[in-house]
Amino acid sequence: MNRRQFLKASLASSLLGLNACANWQIRSQQKAHVVIIGGGFGGATAARYLRLYCPEIRISLIEPKTVYTACPGSNRVITGLAELASLSFGYQGLNQAYDIDILPTRVTAIDAVSKRLQLQTGDHLRYDHLILAPGIHLRWDTIEGYSEILSQQFPHAWQAGPQTLLLRDQITALPDNGTVLICPPADPYRCPPGPYERASLIAHWLKRHKPRAKILILDPKRSFSKQALFEQAWRQHYAYGSENALIEWHSLADNPIQAIDPKSHTVMTEFGDKFQGDVINLIPPQTAGQIAIETGLTDQSGWCPINPLTSQSLLIPGVHVIGDAGHYAPIPKSAFAANSEAKHCALSISLMLQDQDPTDPVWFNTCYSAITDDQAISVSHVYRLDSEHRLSQASIMGGVSSRTDADSLKQEAVFGQAAYRHLLDDCFALNI
Repeated sequence: MNRRQFLKASLASSLLGLNACANWQIRSQQKAHVVIIGGGFGGATAARYLRLYCPEIRISLIEPKTVYTACPGSNRVITGLAELASLSFGYQGLNQAYDIDILPTRVTAIDAVSKRLQLQTGDHLRYDHLILAPGIHLRWDTIEGYSEILSQQFPHAWQAGPQTLLLRDQITALPDNGTVLICPPADPYRCPPGPYERASLIAHWLKRHKPRAKILILDPKRSFSKQALFEQAWRQHYAYGSENALIEWHSLADNPIQAIDPKSHTVMTEFGDKFQGDVINLIPPQTAGQIAIETGLTDQSGWCPINPLTSQSLLIPGVHVIGDAGHYAPIPKSAFAANSEAKHCALSISLMLQDQDPTDPVWFNTCYSAITDDQAISVSHVYRLDSEHRLSQASIMGGVSSRTDADSLKQEAVFGQAAYRHLLDDCFALNI
């Protein structure tokens, strides 16, 4: 199945059941109310598709930020290939074209028994179904010496905005023979190939502006997403594996980073190895967003266990969780996956409101990673439930980039930009 067919199939699946649900009448005289907490890729998609499936219900999206800044694409901002404004979107399309109530506030408490939310404004909001899409929470307690305050000196840039610009400015000011340390977290975390795309694009910038500098990736894993494709591209473009390599990858699986010394710009491993960097991009481990933790939706892993058939929490009945916060393994935590999870969640809720059983779900994920300014690699997979209702990767479709000649990789980059534009419009109703 080629890339165009895959994206077409994913769009078709997102519309599954639309005609069957579009004209149903709610049995209750009062409109059902679905509330969504979190306005990222998952939450925005859920709002939009709920309206497509259920024209008669009331839908509220609670998001304190009036402008959402997307993390996908931020590596291009860090390396001067795009502006941060290109990643920032409002919710006017959802409000005006889809009649979604946008509430710019925070939820301070969830009463799942009475189905009532307490808002930061002091108001209370009742719901019939609740969807949580709270994204991630960065764990500041895992690296000795690191903190949220210190991230202003050693940026993670894993939540787009000021951190993105801070890392961009530090890369620009790097000494001619300077060293950049990129320190990814252990699995699972948001966007598994993100640190390696970041290394690729920073190396692309260094090759043009500071060819004597280098990047060290200090990885707590023994392998990483699309490793063979990344390493092949690094050998081709960035002298990977040679004395003049712009990128070095070090697996620290048996000797992970445990501390950082801000004064000497040094990170230290469990067995005392030290790495000094002029720029240190330290990406801390992650859990589900804070509201999920405070509500008791997370287990010992820090993520929200769910029933994939309906996206409902296994810990608190009647609450659905989608996006990065949910434990949908083996589906990775990506924007495209959040979009796919949200569509199925919206369809499941529309069927529940009609007292119908949920459909057998299919999820899609595709991920394009830039390796230069105009070349990219990709991975695409389909996921279904097995005979025991466990999530598994289907073998019938998907895969990684199969051709790695320059023309094919440039075509991948074009496909990637087109897929991202479609994803943004599908989530936020941007019509771009």
